[in-house]
Amino acid sequence: MKSLWSDQDARTAEARLPNSLGPLVAQRLYTAHLIGSDASLVLHGGGNVSVKASGKNFLGEELEAIYVKASGTDLSHLSSEGLTSLDLQRLRKMRQIESLTDDQLRDAYSLCCLNANAATPSIETLLHAFLQHRFVDHSHADAVLTLTNQLDGHALIKEALGDSVGIIEYIRPGLSLATAVANLCDSQPDLVGVVLMKHGLVTFGPDAQSSYEAHIDIVDRCETFIRQRTKGKSLSVNFTCEQKPDDIVAKIAPTVRGLLSTKSDKIDQLFVRPILEWRHAPEIMQFVNSDRAKVLASASPLTGDHVIRTKSRALFCDVRDWSDIPAAITTITQAIETFRSDYKKYVQEYSPDVVQEDGYPKVMLLPGVGVLCWGDTKLSAGIAADIAEQTLRVKTYASLMGSYEGLTDEHLADMEFRTLQRRKLSDAPRRTLAGQVVAISGGAGAIGVATARCCLEAGAHVALADLNQEALDRAVKHLLAMQREGRVLAVRMDVTDEQSVCDGYAEIVRTFGGVDVIVPNAGVAHVAPIESLDVQQFRRVMDINATGYLTFMQAGIRILKQQGLGGNIIINASKNVFGPGKDFGAYSASKAAGHQLGKVAAIELAPLGIRVNMINADAVFGDQETPSGLWQEVGPQRAKLRDMRSEDLPEYYRSKNLLGAKVTGEHVGRTVVFFASNATPTTGATLPIDGGVVEAFPR
Repeated sequence: MKSLWSDQDARTAEARLPNSLGPLVAQRLYTAHLIGSDASLVLHGGGNVSVKASGKNFLGEELEAIYVKASGTDLSHLSSEGLTSLDLQRLRKMRQIESLTDDQLRDAYSLCCLNANAATPSIETLLHAFLQHRFVDHSHADAVLTLTNQLDGHALIKEALGDSVGIIEYIRPGLSLATAVANLCDSQPDLVGVVLMKHGLVTFGPDAQSSYEAHIDIVDRCETFIRQRTKGKSLSVNFTCEQKPDDIVAKIAPTVRGLLSTKSDKIDQLFVRPILEWRHAPEIMQFVNSDRAKVLASASPLTGDHVIRTKSRALFCDVRDWSDIPAAITTITQAIETFRSDYKKYVQEYSPDVVQEDGYPKVMLLPGVGVLCWGDTKLSAGIAADIAEQTLRVKTYASLMGSYEGLTDEHLADMEFRTLQRRKLSDAPRRTLAGQVVAISGGAGAIGVATARCCLEAGAHVALADLNQEALDRAVKHLLAMQREGRVLAVRMDVTDEQSVCDGYAEIVRTFGGVDVIVPNAGVAHVAPIESLDVQQFRRVMDINATGYLTFMQAGIRILKQQGLGGNIIINASKNVFGPGKDFGAYSASKAAGHQLGKVAAIELAPLGIRVNMINADAVFGDQETPSGLWQEVGPQRAKLRDMRSEDLPEYYRSKNLLGAKVTGEHVGRTVVFFASNATPTTGATLPIDGGVVEAFPR
């Protein structure tokens, strides 16, 4: 590992920050970003940094302050708002106290904060405050943990780093750890850093550069030591599989997702569904296929900081034959039940006052497949996966050097259920479609994009399926402007080709784990009177609008049945089902066919808890960002029939409904959200979204 310090970049960082914050805070942010940019040092809110500088209290009085990273904030993009300022002298008086509960510690932090609205400071604020050094850096470096998390970890650290680095055996983060580190540094003032066993590394210095470069130097020395000890060694692979990992995941993920879902306490939300993140990099595959995978997987995480993201253990599913998927699912099911039983015992023994969680694994290791990680969102599943990858890497090197040893269950439970730690997790209320995966055919069109936008706002994950790759790219770019949490997937799909549809759904499953809401929406139109209607054009419209609805529903239904969680199919039919238009026979017939398929599906799927409803919308023209491809194609002809210009069509359709309403894609999208929310026990229904067209009233 090499230092990334640049004098020029440091000066640039100082110039960007307001003068009121001063150069010390600017340098603090600069090296925080250097540390945070390296995943082998910190991940997702891990690690911590601080700087001691002058500050002002609410009276405007200058005092000695410490600026410390707020709890859960990522170092990679830390801003001045992510540094909480506290009264340093008040914090240091706490060194005289023998013990503090977490509630007392939280109250003490509140009293010391210079801004009442400041973000919660790190749990390790006292460690930073008690040290006399101006700059302090703390990470969970892979190389350090590889050495500390072994039976002879203390001796390995001593051998790798010598006497210039102190060592503290594992102590619960908080007052006791802070005091121990400060006492050690006071007694050995020449130390350049302190290794916290099974926790991480702390370095310090009079300026940002010296503290940062001491950190990098220590990590580099650990990396060099590990390379020397593991040269020529690798895990022994004892499992091979003829089936491809991506094929296996597509087959098993919906069933596993169903097994990991929990009953919701909300009457309209029947299940709380997890989202998948699947990893299968070569080093992951080598690990899961190795002879040590089962033992190492069941060992505890690298640090207590990780346990809130991954639980106290990963689940290793010892499947040895993927040619028999039902048998493999049985093995996985039994493994999950055993995990839940063991987790319940773990909670009861070490944290009996905790309200019992679901007990399902967050990280699953499968030979021949890789790592399946599950979370409330794609983002949280990705965080668990990042930590899992790091964990497997460190466990691999530790195992090759000797024998991996993590924290005890008592220490893990203490950190997993500690209030100050749990606050790092989002406690925002769940949105209407949180955890649900919505698949939309014709997803790159005006209605598809608007529906996706509404579903995203409701908390869903969305897969846009469309044949037009260029339009898909534009749609995803537009939707990503709303959110950057990995909740949008573009899938190139031809709904007239059954294999293309199946392949598209397989991609959705590999990305999110399953599907919950199916929105058949892809459509085309053709304008011609019946007597001169070209049969090939009629077949084309029927193939996309009717048969395409069937293929999109069929493949989706198979996944819904696998999950066993019910679900929703919401068919975008048309006002033309009940109120057809002149020269629109192909379109009207195809939409009526899709509508009728929905009614039959509602009858057939009700025993499975799958609801099927239809939306009959009138003309949706889209907007400048995403115009309607259908109306771009048939608009000129429809306008000509009415002796008007194409640009006059939107006003014409608005003026002919009872409410004088302009029907938009958002209206359709909100209706999809309504049906998907299970707000009413409704199936087989048709909801007109047309402003009131009398001839199209359902009858």
